[in-house]
Amino acid sequence: MIYVMSDIHGNLRRFNSIMKQINLTENDTLYILGDVIDRYPDGIKILRKLMAMDNAKMILGNHEHMMLTAIYSTGIGLDPRKQHQHDSRLYLWYNNGGAVTHNYLKHIRKEVRVEIFDYLNSLPLSIDITVNGKRFKLVHAAPEEMFSDYYSMWYKNSKEFAVWHRLKKYDIVPKEYTLIYGHTPTKHFQEVYPLKIFYRDNTICIDCGAGTAEVPTSIRSFCYGRLACLRLDDMKEFYSDENY
Repeated sequence: MIYVMSDIHGNLRRFNSIMKQINLTENDTLYILGDVIDRYPDGIKILRKLMAMDNAKMILGNHEHMMLTAIYSTGIGLDPRKQHQHDSRLYLWYNNGGAVTHNYLKHIRKEVRVEIFDYLNSLPLSIDITVNGKRFKLVHAAPEEMFSDYYSMWYKNSKEFAVWHRLKKYDIVPKEYTLIYGHTPTKHFQEVYPLKIFYRDNTICIDCGAGTAEVPTSIRSFCYGRLACLRLDDMKEFYSDENY
């Protein structure tokens, strides 16, 4: 079986809830469309778990990209002339929930950090797969090939576009595949609570707000965030338990 999940954002309880439901076997494959880290404290734990799984494959998300840019880029923060770049990149990451991840990284061994950074640096921006004769393109935010001069007003290059762009109704997605993406919570496309996977034309958005804050049980009906997973073999949807 082929499973797709995105935007876990360090929420281990929601991640475990999904993993219990799908009961992944060695013959199954789990694709993670980025943003494993930040906002909740267990992003690195989840990331290391995925790194150890032979049947888990990951795509780079904008949060992993922010982390690499903020604390891994060669020379940034070491050369006083580049200090302002380091500060602005670190601020961007922290402003998007990166502080909790950075704090965790500070307390693990250097060789483990290097292992994590090397893994993230090796991640692709997209993965193409075929399931039951149907073509799918898996991305975090948008297909890199959609980048054009028009988008250069907002993004420096196609990589930034692929991890940051929020697909709009007027964006033209190639018709030769079904695009599956995360990054943009489905509340931007439909008023359904709690959030559900969103389908439009040949696109499927699976970010159901797992990185949003949890709320007390007494007002849980107002908590839209949960983690979603889609099984491509039969298009069955899985959602983290409402208690998580």
